[in-house]
Amino acid sequence: MQAKAHATIPEDILLRKGARKSADIPEHVRNLLQSGQIESVNLTEWLAVNHILLFQQVIHDWEMIEDTRETIQQLQKLNEHRIMKIIPVIALAWLALMEHKDTEYRTQLFYSIAQHRSDSVRCWAAYMIGLDSRLSLIERLAQIRPFAADPHFGVREIAWMAVREPIINELPRALEHLLPWTADPDPRIRRFAIESIRPRGVWAKHIQMLKDNPALALPLLELVKSDPDKYVQDSVSNWLNDASKSNPDWVRQVCNTWLQMSDTKATRRITTRAQRSL
Repeated sequence: MQAKAHATIPEDILLRKGARKSADIPEHVRNLLQSGQIESVNLTEWLAVNHILLFQQVIHDWEMIEDTRETIQQLQKLNEHRIMKIIPVIALAWLALMEHKDTEYRTQLFYSIAQHRSDSVRCWAAYMIGLDSRLSLIERLAQIRPFAADPHFGVREIAWMAVREPIINELPRALEHLLPWTADPDPRIRRFAIESIRPRGVWAKHIQMLKDNPALALPLLELVKSDPDKYVQDSVSNWLNDASKSNPDWVRQVCNTWLQMSDTKATRRITTRAQRSL
């Protein structure tokens, strides 16, 4: 699965700020995004990618047209373009294509998807991990780590969404396993540990057990109550804000306790944002 060589991308394209509206994305940038040659640089570009057309481009590059003809027909018949719906569908399509292949082929194919230059393609790989029924929760979490630390914002979001369902299904075990992640040197890993277990989350299924009893996650939250990175701070405050919708008094108590224990700029920012809905 070797992708065909692409022309060198001009620096002005790689360093672009990105359009604010989909209609304003320059045609040459849209073509590069759609052919998997560049990453999106903002949410507008990320949402503008047609994943079915991108899938067709990838299998063309990898000379897999014959193996995927039926898959393409099924995707076209589905006519689904909502990004949070089509990414899991394409991930399942890849898993089905790999099902009757030997281990070496599956490993090579997954690596090619996971290491692709396109952030959209790497999103497929993240969901392949979450949807692979052969993997245990711990295996899924171990394999999702590189995606949780991916340089691209879209891949990092998809990473926690991809394993959300397995986490919900084995929440106590997940909380125990994610505890050391909140002390990881990489702020992206610390943020993943919190974001993946938000009681309400964004574009994701709610975790009823944490809505009812948010204190279950307190050991993780305590370790990042004064995190120096704003990326992590935002996740912690959003977690508590989620909890405040069901347990406002508990959130107030936690915030007051934290301020007494750690009256730092980071903790003050977290607790202020956490209580913004109260």
